Amino acid sequence: MEDKRELFEKMPVPKALATLAIPTIISQLITMIYNLADTFFIGMANNPSQTAASSVSFTLVFLMACISNLFGVGGGSLISRLLGEKRDKDAASVASFSFYGSMLLSLVYSILVLAFMEPLLLNLGATQSSLPYAKDYAIWVIVIGGIPTTLSMTMSHLFRSEGFAKYASFGLGMGGILNIILDPLFMFVILPAGNETKGAAIATMIPNVITVIYFIVVYFVKRKQSVLSLSPKNMIPEKRYIGSVFAVGFPSALGSFLACLTNIVINNLTSNYGDVAVAAVGIAKKIDMLPMNVGMGLCQGMMPLVAYNFASGNYKRMKSFATCARAVGMGFAAVCIVVFEIFASPIVSIFNGHLETVALGTDFLRILCLAVPLMIFNFQLSFTFQAMGMGKQSLILSSLRQGVVNIPLLFVMHHFFGLYGVVWTQLVSDGITSLISYGVYRSSYKKLFAKQEALEATLEDI
Repeated sequence: MEDKRELFEKMPVPKALATLAIPTIISQLITMIYNLADTFFIGMANNPSQTAASSVSFTLVFLMACISNLFGVGGGSLISRLLGEKRDKDAASVASFSFYGSMLLSLVYSILVLAFMEPLLLNLGATQSSLPYAKDYAIWVIVIGGIPTTLSMTMSHLFRSEGFAKYASFGLGMGGILNIILDPLFMFVILPAGNETKGAAIATMIPNVITVIYFIVVYFVKRKQSVLSLSPKNMIPEKRYIGSVFAVGFPSALGSFLACLTNIVINNLTSNYGDVAVAAVGIAKKIDMLPMNVGMGLCQGMMPLVAYNFASGNYKRMKSFATCARAVGMGFAAVCIVVFEIFASPIVSIFNGHLETVALGTDFLRILCLAVPLMIFNFQLSFTFQAMGMGKQSLILSSLRQGVVNIPLLFVMHHFFGLYGVVWTQLVSDGITSLISYGVYRSSYKKLFAKQEALEATLEDI
């Protein structure tokens, strides 16, 4: 672990951020590509019902991110802070708790989805024509593949928390590449025509299993150089640490849940306009994941660095990491807006040849991309609070962006502006949230640095 402390404590800020963020961004982009690959290959069937089904089912898949964030982000943040305080044994116990907690909760989730699958999918926006395809996807990815899917995400957070970003990113990236390879094999070779959605689901489930196996192998190979533990003997940490995991993990999980709830509302509102509208929104939102995933990769790379330096009391270095990540994210967002505004139509047409779907998807993408800088800004502030263990502030920002502002605004915008109002909501919502978030951020930072100055003054007097 000593060589990793160099990364956290002494390496130049841009280089340290790049060391953790670049592999994370690459894995995020590969994950995005295989999600787009599912949409691309399913779209080759030119069946809007199958494309709509993948969009609806993906909401249930995304809910598994709530579980991985609860234990992965919550546990990972605490592990980095414990390392900053030189409490390696406690960090090991938190890692074991996060691993087994994620496994147990994902098992419960898979059972519940199996028991209530049809009503769940119908309430998520599935129509009678898209329901059979949506069920195929949910069975393979969530019911059969739920545990490995969740554990792969959780373990990547845990590895990243102590600086093993390359292993975390390689595991997720390998799974994404395997998914892309297996997609056409299962969709067009192994399974008969009409089963493209099922083929995509099987091609997603298998790589998730392989990814978890890879992470477990890496753990055993690197266990002498790592503080992480998967031993059941260590799975119950001190009570205060369990509370710390949930204090940070819950806001992150809530943010993912509210994002899913937002997608449910969007799918339900757009389903009133038919499968073409649902498919067009789904395609535009998945393409818009490119800048979002880069922003998330930056935040995830930044998070251990902020957490470690916060715990060790180096607030100046901590703030430098946050500022550097924000600047890079904003620059990339600006480039994406230019590209999407100019090339929206040919980009959308890659994923579906249906003319009406392409026309709507083009309009939607040009609208959605305008919110990207504000979205990345909000992510960065929320991740900074999570890294510092400030669950209250993180909870405020997580619930504010999706729950308090976005969801009610969706109904208002739909009432006055119809289908296009639903799409414009993201920009309006992120604009409102950014102003409030920045106020919370400024207030918290002032208090933090005032506390440090008071402590330094006291030490000087002594």
